[in-house]
Amino acid sequence: MYRLQLFISLLLVSFSILAQKGKDGMAPADGQLVNGRQLNDTIGRKFGTEKEFEIAKTHYTDYKIISHYGDSTVIDTTLSYKKEQLLNHIRKSEFELLSFHNLGQTYTKLGYDFSKASLFPKTGVREKHYDFLEVEDVKYYRVPTPTSELFYISGIQQGQVLNSVLTTNLSPELNVSIAYKGLRSLGEYRQALASRQNFRVTSSYQSKNKAYRLKAHFVNHSIMNEENAGLTLESVDFFTTNNPDYTDRGRLETNLTDAESLLKAKRYYLQNSYNLWQRQDSLTTSYLQMGHEIIYSNKYYQFTQDKANAFIGAAYQTSIADSTYHKTLDNTLYAKLKSPYILGDLALRATYSNFDYGYNKVLFLDTQTIPQKLKGNTLSVSADWDTHYKAVALETSAGAILQGDFKGSYINGVASYTQDSLFIAKATLMLQSRSPNFNFLLYQSDYIDYNWFPNFENENTRYLGVSLDSEKWLDATASITQKDHYTYFDEHAKPQQYDEGLNYFKIKVHKAISYRKFTLDNTVQYQKALTGEEVFRVPELLAENTFYYTDYLFKGDPLLLQTGVTFNYFSAYKANEFNPLLNEFVLQNNSEIGNYPMLDVFVNGQIRRTRLFFKAENITSFLHHNYLATPTHAYRDFTLRFGVVWNFFI
Repeated sequence: MYRLQLFISLLLVSFSILAQKGKDGMAPADGQLVNGRQLNDTIGRKFGTEKEFEIAKTHYTDYKIISHYGDSTVIDTTLSYKKEQLLNHIRKSEFELLSFHNLGQTYTKLGYDFSKASLFPKTGVREKHYDFLEVEDVKYYRVPTPTSELFYISGIQQGQVLNSVLTTNLSPELNVSIAYKGLRSLGEYRQALASRQNFRVTSSYQSKNKAYRLKAHFVNHSIMNEENAGLTLESVDFFTTNNPDYTDRGRLETNLTDAESLLKAKRYYLQNSYNLWQRQDSLTTSYLQMGHEIIYSNKYYQFTQDKANAFIGAAYQTSIADSTYHKTLDNTLYAKLKSPYILGDLALRATYSNFDYGYNKVLFLDTQTIPQKLKGNTLSVSADWDTHYKAVALETSAGAILQGDFKGSYINGVASYTQDSLFIAKATLMLQSRSPNFNFLLYQSDYIDYNWFPNFENENTRYLGVSLDSEKWLDATASITQKDHYTYFDEHAKPQQYDEGLNYFKIKVHKAISYRKFTLDNTVQYQKALTGEEVFRVPELLAENTFYYTDYLFKGDPLLLQTGVTFNYFSAYKANEFNPLLNEFVLQNNSEIGNYPMLDVFVNGQIRRTRLFFKAENITSFLHHNYLATPTHAYRDFTLRFGVVWNFFI
């Protein structure tokens, strides 16, 4: 199935590329006439009547990416340091993340963000979700001409990442997109192969009078990892002492040699709305909107092993074949009102949810019976109200489960003040009560010690954060989080709740200083568990400092060059250890990682709408050899990487 999906995706992208070529088979240069049309960055084909296209001028701002919440941004083909920070398989900043050595493996968390509110528990196996596309991560498009993007980065030992996107408006009102992302990287250590596939299709529609709107998508994930459970203690010693007999990392022994984990997931999403009443004048827009949203999700996780290993524990079976499923169906009816009479925007929602999480049998133990599944329904309501007055804006939301098999509630408020283009100041308050994730509540395994059905309390979270965003001064955020009944996995990989309160403080400061063609970009973060440090571990200090140079080269400025060095550091702490069976991190009290520098050198360039990236990672590995991502998993050695991002506008 995935081969067919990949073939269709690449075929469509190929048509996109071929459509841009002239009679000689070469891509046309800026200003060249193609079929009577001049081609450059701001000229394209624009929709006219329903039955015909009109050749007309378009601008780059006409090519839009639309978020789940309706916010739009322009498709950005520029080269910047931010693009350098997103050159990874998750396409996100890795500032608070420490990668394992191979692409497609998980990350050690160096910092946490508890500001997002939700009502319902998640599946679990959170270490497979870093590049998992949730509903709010899916993008929609509106483009005057067919548009595509190719993203490629090289992997670690026989590997690469490819993401291709093709989108087009079939009419001014209807857009469709198709995309495929594939990752396969062998890695340098034993049993470290990573393979990830993601296929997605989206569609969005709005009527000519903008009264009716529709969004839909389908997403299919397949995330596979060979699991080695890290290096043996002897191999860790060989690694940290730089034993010359083990510079070939494949010679180092790992704790597991035959284990594999797999997460498969499918999601179907449909949202449509209709404005029963709408009015627009020169100053305001008012409307009353009714809508419906339906989401069906099906996840399946399995852990297989040819032969049970005492490193994980005693087992009921000779071979291991654990599997878990999680199905959800959410039906939401909502109403939105925008009117000066309510001083802003008001949204009311009612959601009926059905969930089914579990296994294929009931497990009878000597001390406890482990049920087959957790299955039930909930009815929840939520409301949002946004308003602003001059430079002050207020965004509020609240939600609660009224009836069902779970209890939960949240209140969230964000107040902001904008001083022209000088700065934006924000304050956020969030209160939440929510059940722990499903894998804390129920788990079954062929391994004897990995079977539980505890009676846990809801986690209660109180978050207070303030931020200042100023290009002239600096960007700064500070927050304090309090948690009751914090849920975690202890050093024996057992689910536990912390009886005492957890208090987590974090402050982060960012400032970029530019002089002519040189820039020094600095980010520093201080954090500490004020209470609960015995179950919640973070490094106190994080730093990322980049010094780079930017300039055009050659006559006519055909190439924009950006080159520099990035310094990363975090202080020593007792990092959690990765558990491959759960695909979660668990406590450990034996050793620390950190207190070592990591230096990367990058050379990036832009030619028209093509961005090229070259990076030499972890140059400091020649100077020290304690660069671990967990006490038993290594960060990557010195590595040369290559990437390219290429946009096509037909």
